[in-house]
Amino acid sequence: MHSLNRRDFLIATVAAGATNVLAHGSWAGTPKTQPHKALIGVPSEALLKEWKEAGFEGMESTDRGASPAKAAAARKIAEKLGMRIHGVLYGWANFNNPSAVEGDLATMETALYAAAAYGADTVLLVPCRIGGKMPEAWEFDIRFDPTTGHLKQVVSGDNMPFTDYIANHNRSADASREAVKRLISVAEKAGVIIALENVWNNMWVSPEFFQNFVASFDNPWVRAYFDIGNHVKYSPPQKWIRTLGKLMVKCHVKDFKLNLNGRGGNFCNIRDGSVDWPAVRAALADIGYNGWMSIEGGNLSPKEHSQRLDLILAGK
Repeated sequence: MHSLNRRDFLIATVAAGATNVLAHGSWAGTPKTQPHKALIGVPSEALLKEWKEAGFEGMESTDRGASPAKAAAARKIAEKLGMRIHGVLYGWANFNNPSAVEGDLATMETALYAAAAYGADTVLLVPCRIGGKMPEAWEFDIRFDPTTGHLKQVVSGDNMPFTDYIANHNRSADASREAVKRLISVAEKAGVIIALENVWNNMWVSPEFFQNFVASFDNPWVRAYFDIGNHVKYSPPQKWIRTLGKLMVKCHVKDFKLNLNGRGGNFCNIRDGSVDWPAVRAALADIGYNGWMSIEGGNLSPKEHSQRLDLILAGK
């Protein structure tokens, strides 16, 4: 367990932010921050050694149900190799489904304690997902009440076709907020941040909207996990990064190739898609981001992934 309490956490966060501003300043064509490189997987000595040799510094574990003893053993292996298991990927929850809430809360608690034993400082959580008739990515024109976080419109003009989507979104956001609030005391006890992600779950599809949801908790143990490739179809990732600012605690590195008409597309290896990586790197520098950059997906070797991420971190 970490010994960090809420007061210490707040002091450290403010101090770190001030240090970043003084030491790094804004982007001036040369990287001013030093994020850390990671991949995603299940910890083992062989895998961690391979990734270390390829140039990575850590791992985000997908073994969210690891017992404290198992996670602690993995931590020792990682530390022996000079690596760190920096986070746990919980993934999807169903907090908008009354019959699933209690079970998902329990497994999320397990993930938080596993993260603590790993020596990690975050658990990635997607609170829920919704479906139904909704606008295409390029049609969204979000307007919301900043006090309640409720949608008022999703497109310009006639919103009648999306009445059910708007109502479902608002109900699901409220349910997610209440569920996450119940986890905060566990997160504080474990010393692990709940890192919220909106990963194509059809919710919070604009930077300002997602920022409003995360900020609504007004709590240092609830922050944002941003996935670069997941947001290309909505708006440029650099806009998301600047809007989230200090709320962004972790980052997934992924690319997405838009179709020629700018609508729709497919995921691809990093630096092969539509992401403007120098602009993304500039945005990361502007917000003083020195956190983890974990590559997700792709079919490259660890060495090639590492080399491409090096270019991104160099602002190229």
